[in-house]
Amino acid sequence: RLEHFASRGAMDIEGLGSSLIDLFADLKLLGSFPDIYRLKEKRSYLISIERLGEKSVDNLLDSIEKSRQQPFHKVLFALGIRYVGAGVARKLADHFRNIENLKNATEEEIKAVHEIGERIARSVKSYLESSYHLKIITELQEAGLNFTVEEIITSDNFFKGKTFVITGTLSRMGRDEASDKIIRLGGKVTSSVSKNTDFLIAGENAGSKMEKAGKLGVKILSDEEFNTKLAELQE
Repeated sequence: RLEHFASRGAMDIEGLGSSLIDLFADLKLLGSFPDIYRLKEKRSYLISIERLGEKSVDNLLDSIEKSRQQPFHKVLFALGIRYVGAGVARKLADHFRNIENLKNATEEEIKAVHEIGERIARSVKSYLESSYHLKIITELQEAGLNFTVEEIITSDNFFKGKTFVITGTLSRMGRDEASDKIIRLGGKVTSSVSKNTDFLIAGENAGSKMEKAGKLGVKILSDEEFNTKLAELQE
């Protein structure tokens, strides 16, 4: 479960793979999710461990620190609730907006969310009624993880009301992070290029979607142009 929590689709903690998790567990450094966010207090000890050097420890701690910025739906997915995959976690986060609303929801209210059936609703409710799991969530909140959806910016901006597809490798962020930014700004992100696509954001090694966008007359936004558009909103 710790490996799932740290995985790319969840908290995306680079460097915290199964072998390191096993090592830290054997050393009594890791036993639950919140323990990950206590590792920085043990930096000196971590550096002294054979196999680990100062640089690799600092890279790991930096990645752990960065993971605190993961959006609510990824934190929810990372918890490892049975039947709650990445897509279900996003639907629940988008609907309930924060963990308190989800905790207080009845099984019927959870089941009423689009594409959330009885099995998922029962599993979520059971998880959130467990005192152990509630303690874990409280400790993760205290560690600074996001248990609230960032509200969509409703003021007019370049992204609002437009549909984007992202392809290739972006220089400053992963595609998931880029998607979250666009959605928060009122845009929409889809996986395939169509006549309804307004812009294709093209990173390095963009591939076949560039060709399809060209045929359909979809505008191309380079990685640099995308970053510039985001930066303009912060001025």
